[in-house]
Amino acid sequence: MTETFAAVDLGASSGRVMAGRVGPGVLELEEVRRFPNRPVRVNGTLHWDILGLYGNILDGLRAAPAGLASVGIDSWAVDYGLLDADGRLIGNPVHYRDARTDGVMDRIRAEVGDDLLYQTSGLQFLPFNTVYQLAADDLSRAATLLMVPDLLAHWLTGAVGAERTNASTTGLLDVRDGAWSRDLLARLGLPAGILPPIREPGEVLGTLRPDVAEETGRPATLPVVAVGSHDTASAVAAVPATTGRFAYISCGTWSLVGVELSEPVLTEASRKANFTNEGGVDGTVRYLRNVMGLWLLQESMRAWGNPDLPSLLAEAADVPGLRSLIDPDDPEFLPPGDMPARIAAHCRRRGFPEPATRAETVRCVMDSLALAHRATLRQASRLSGQEIDVVHLVGGGSRNELLCRLTADASGLPVVAGPVEATALGNVLTLARAHGLAGSLAESRALVAATQPLRRYEPSGDDARWAEAAARLGLDH
Repeated sequence: MTETFAAVDLGASSGRVMAGRVGPGVLELEEVRRFPNRPVRVNGTLHWDILGLYGNILDGLRAAPAGLASVGIDSWAVDYGLLDADGRLIGNPVHYRDARTDGVMDRIRAEVGDDLLYQTSGLQFLPFNTVYQLAADDLSRAATLLMVPDLLAHWLTGAVGAERTNASTTGLLDVRDGAWSRDLLARLGLPAGILPPIREPGEVLGTLRPDVAEETGRPATLPVVAVGSHDTASAVAAVPATTGRFAYISCGTWSLVGVELSEPVLTEASRKANFTNEGGVDGTVRYLRNVMGLWLLQESMRAWGNPDLPSLLAEAADVPGLRSLIDPDDPEFLPPGDMPARIAAHCRRRGFPEPATRAETVRCVMDSLALAHRATLRQASRLSGQEIDVVHLVGGGSRNELLCRLTADASGLPVVAGPVEATALGNVLTLARAHGLAGSLAESRALVAATQPLRRYEPSGDDARWAEAAARLGLDH
């Protein structure tokens, strides 16, 4: 018996509606609709076009195959919409890269203290975390806060809730007891009443509203089910691991580098290393650190007018490595803008040769990301006590052969690349498990390993060069 599920997968630059078929030995994906996700700047504020995204989701559900069993939605983390007392949206959600949070994190850390913030939420200190956005927002008319996937599910069903994996990225969820932290909310002066009940992955949120059913041509009985609505949670659920001693890199706009644990790590060393404890499917903990990721390459390509990427990567592979290097996590790389110019200036300031060509710039980005992957993997293992035998690199970055090879060389560990569509697969598998089709998390991962194309990269064994480069860049911790 096989069933078909609809996975709505929203990324920072594009969204898709995917149809997934799941059954014994069967795991197949078909892209039904793809659409851009373009932020819009209005009066100096960078917004998401949430209504455009919702319209495209409706179009995708209309175009999906007949007989859908359920629908699940995942997206990026930290961003939210506010509803007023009548359930109306108060303005388009603001983009996490907007400048409104400039200086807010430092102010709150000084007022509340790092220890309370980290011991409560276990989150990495990032300036765009929801807690800092809320401190910069006008909440005077807000009755309900919904994270982006929860907002879209609300419009489909009328249901109100906060799916756990995305709620865990707000900085307001207690990492120990899994509830909203009333104490922290009170210290911050934030209204606890706007936060909705927590929902678990696999929980049925509701069925389609009559107007949505009519517009999409779907039965009003079609359920919308909570999945790992933080896209990284869904991606990690689809890591094709066959051993518990694995690390993952969910690689796209960001590289989320870490290990899967059963309990959070809240030590002082973990806080100082800026590691995060985010919720995963089945109550797991995604112990990881955000690395800037392919944003560096994406913004460079945009500055160059989007030339052919495979050709540029092939040229970059022939450039001598570990010559020009940057720290990918320097805050100067966070905003949109002329990335090649910022990379050249960073190299000049740090005493590295400036890239003279596009290929040299790309090689600089690839080498630097591989070094950041190496450092973060080693930290994750040391801080968590989790030994690592293999690294699973999933998401769009798994198609980047140069980055996969360099990550294996830099880390000294085999890298298994794929699946590319890990997030959509994890979304679909959670829907299938709720339907009784996919078994346990381990069985779901075994199904991914058995059905999806994967490629293994072995390390070159030249650790001395990478160690020396890491030391030069200050990443030899």
